Amino acid sequence: MSSYPTWTPASRPGIIPLYPLGFGTILGRSFAALRANPRVLLGFALIAQSVAYLVLTAVLAAVAWATFSRLDTVVPGSDDFNAIMAGSVTITAISAIVLGLGVGALTIIVQAVVIAEVSHSAVAEKLTLRALWQQVKPVVWRLFGYSVLVITAVLVAMTIIVGGLVALGFAIAPLAVVLGILLVLGAIPVSWWLMIKLLLVPAAIVIERQSITDAVRRSWVLTRGRFWRTLGLILVISLIFGAVSQVVSLPLGLLSSGITTVIAPTGDPEPSAIVAIIVASLLAQALTLVLQSVALVVQSTATAIIYIDARMRREGLDLDLMAHVERRDAGGHDLDDPYLVHIGREIAPRGVAGAPTAAYPQYAAYPQYGAQAQYAQPHQYGAPPQYSPPPQYAPPPAYTAPTQQYAPPPPYTPPAATPPKTAPEESGPSATQWAAPGTSPSPEQPNGQNTP
Repeated sequence: MSSYPTWTPASRPGIIPLYPLGFGTILGRSFAALRANPRVLLGFALIAQSVAYLVLTAVLAAVAWATFSRLDTVVPGSDDFNAIMAGSVTITAISAIVLGLGVGALTIIVQAVVIAEVSHSAVAEKLTLRALWQQVKPVVWRLFGYSVLVITAVLVAMTIIVGGLVALGFAIAPLAVVLGILLVLGAIPVSWWLMIKLLLVPAAIVIERQSITDAVRRSWVLTRGRFWRTLGLILVISLIFGAVSQVVSLPLGLLSSGITTVIAPTGDPEPSAIVAIIVASLLAQALTLVLQSVALVVQSTATAIIYIDARMRREGLDLDLMAHVERRDAGGHDLDDPYLVHIGREIAPRGVAGAPTAAYPQYAAYPQYGAQAQYAQPHQYGAPPQYSPPPQYAPPPAYTAPTQQYAPPPPYTPPAATPPKTAPEESGPSATQWAAPGTSPSPEQPNGQNTP
């Protein structure tokens, strides 16, 4: 008995094609991914950003009210007034820094959820927010730790540089100013370079479940040779959202100014003018939150796609993803995570971006004829047999033309003409002559028949 393979439908396409991607493909799919799972990508990001902004605003307003309201109890310009003012500013600044770190932590969670969603959407898998959180939950503290390390490193570097410039300024002020300008100009390319080299650290932590040091090493390796391409993608996305934010904020500012001018043309702080300003400000903040949420999702999606493309080109991840999709659509269960199968695998250089290619192993060149091949020695007692090279064969003799001459054939002579053939004489009785039975034929009738 022979079993025939069952028919299976074509695999569902994911948000990206499963082959090395081009610049335009990564940029376009970063925006198009919002349509794949908008409830998780955009909805979760918008809610998280809104909650973080409201909490930040409310807590800062409460702290500022509690600290600065004490200034009404002292005389302006006194020592107590100056001390309370300095303490209020310090407490408000510290609260803003702490709350900013909390908002940054929430932003990291949103970025991790988006990266996990993109990794599943690449193979046409749509997960719920709870399932994505279960995947992100074990590594969320590593993301927090990495963010704290980055912020600490930046603060320490800035403290050292600013402290050195201040100390130099007391001795040589012009030199400190010039050196400060040079350091600021040099910090811009260095910061961009470090940002691109460490761009894939969150993706390595979320998808590969790497530790912080291993994730930094993975990001450094995967971005090797792809710096300018990755920098161009991040710059284009940043410029797009910067232009959109300006386009949105400028009309809102003009609208707020126009409403204020119409309601309070004399500039008096009337209640209606105050309400109009508050409404315009709230509308501007709401649109800013939407733009920030969309920008966060698009940038996180671009980071995940860049990570997948880098592994496709360096480790042949597209082959693992296609094999996973085929086994899954054929009814396979308990499949391994394709992103964890061949971490760090090296393959041959890929083809041109935008065309499906396959990674093939590299084989050694075939040995030339006559070269001595190397064989493993057999495990026998005594001396192993010596390998002798194959015998050398002499080349065949060169071709020589035959020397015997042959006579040419005789000339062609046409055959003699033959006379035309005549019809034979009829020997039977004629059909028009008849004689009665018993009568002798007449002499002129050779067949013995007489005419009546």
